[in-house]
Amino acid sequence: MRIAGTLIEDDRILLVKQYVTETRGWSLPGGKLEFGETIAQCLIREIKEETGLDISVKEMLYVTDRFHREAHIVHMNFLVERHGNKPGEFEWTHQDPHPSKSAKALREIRMVPLNELGQLGFPPKFCQLIKHNFPGRGSYQGDYHTFYGEEPSDGK
Repeated sequence: MRIAGTLIEDDRILLVKQYVTETRGWSLPGGKLEFGETIAQCLIREIKEETGLDISVKEMLYVTDRFHREAHIVHMNFLVERHGNKPGEFEWTHQDPHPSKSAKALREIRMVPLNELGQLGFPPKFCQLIKHNFPGRGSYQGDYHTFYGEEPSDGK
């Protein structure tokens, strides 16, 4: 299971530098659920580890199935809200104590204007979901790659 958070403030979205596909090197912050952890606890922990930010979970945006290599990953995306002081800049770095295989320990973090997501390799479907405020919030969206209009990077 992969839990991701969508933080949108002032028409900008929170992204972390992380290999996703050949054409996309930025991702929504999030990660794997650990044993004994609730989904909300996972998302709060992952975003704190990856960005240094404190958040609360607001609502589920969607759920998809992702078949990647030999694994079946349930991908859940939630709208989140930041607490505490906001950094004065739109880009910063943070030391991730538990980086994934696709990321470095020193994370690059950006609050990216929503209209620049396509330039960073995000699929048109995701850009449209954000533009239209995630219609169908909280619903199951089926296959991850079909939902996003992406081809699987490993042929699966």
